[in-house]
Amino acid sequence: MATMKPRPRNLLNQRLADGVRRHGFRKWYERELLSSHAHMLLALLCTIALMGILEAFPGGSLGDKLLDVVLFIVSAGIGLWALRRYLYLLMHAEEVANQANCPQCGTYARFEVVNEDRRNGDTGVRCRQCAQEWTIES
Repeated sequence: MATMKPRPRNLLNQRLADGVRRHGFRKWYERELLSSHAHMLLALLCTIALMGILEAFPGGSLGDKLLDVVLFIVSAGIGLWALRRYLYLLMHAEEVANQANCPQCGTYARFEVVNEDRRNGDTGVRCRQCAQEWTIES
């Protein structure tokens, strides 16, 4: 029986170790920021939809008002989820970026992944400049 590789949790947001191995830290960081800002855009579009629904609510029949209420709840739910995801991705990327400096030589974002602890999300890395090892907590 062949062993199956674990799938990444999200195609757009890879784990730090997987993203650094595949693309490098700078590209991983860039993708995290782009993904977070896409969620911010979704939250903004939901806000615009909410304002449009509120504008349309006073007119119409009872069926139209019920539809407006359902659309309002759906738009608010998606908007809150998108805002929460935006804040999480942005804070996670910044938290990891603040730990990307080599403690010995101070080189930023030039490291390779040595090991990964999937239980608590810590990633062991080694500086390409001076070979110093440290752990990035995420």
